[in-house]
Amino acid sequence: MKPEDVEKYFTRNDGSFSFSRWGRSVAPVAFGLEDKSISILKGAIEAVLSLTSQQISETDPELGSNFMFFFLSDWLELQELPHLDKLIPNMSALLEKLLEVEANQYRIFRFDREGAIRACFVFIKMDKHLKKVPAETLMLSQVVQSVLLWSDNVFTHNSPLLVTEDNHTLLKPTISNLIKVAYDPTLPNASNDSSLAMRMSARVKKMVSN
Repeated sequence: MKPEDVEKYFTRNDGSFSFSRWGRSVAPVAFGLEDKSISILKGAIEAVLSLTSQQISETDPELGSNFMFFFLSDWLELQELPHLDKLIPNMSALLEKLLEVEANQYRIFRFDREGAIRACFVFIKMDKHLKKVPAETLMLSQVVQSVLLWSDNVFTHNSPLLVTEDNHTLLKPTISNLIKVAYDPTLPNASNDSSLAMRMSARVKKMVSN
């Protein structure tokens, strides 16, 4: 991958470069899922984090859980979740936005003082479109989009996943390689300097050639 190829994965709609990765262990929890689906989500989290240096823990010292998934049938259900407004300021404004644009998914990141990800809240409205998506595909897609602060439009028309001939859902090699190098311990947890893309590109090339 050329530096400009890497850079587009972390360039925001406003043209700014913004890279951030998890700076602590991930403590996940899910609401609104059946036991079978919870095991699928757990498998997706384990698969993606195996590409990184991050560990899965039972609790986060600050939040208890710092990687939260909310599966809903209607956005208005957010009003019924206790204490959610304490985790997410301006929850009422967010709810209006989700209803207005008819979104079916949304994620919010929280960052530490150095800019590393310290929490991620994932909201998924199971509308008629998402109900048609296999659970393995849906879960893997959500975890991949939460493991880094990707560009806000890079996956809009280009899925990070591929489906094999025998119907297995996998990460595209490009995305898998990017996640691996993004968690290189010699790289910073966060950066707004686009020259980081050059360093990541060099690591991808080295990894692929080995």
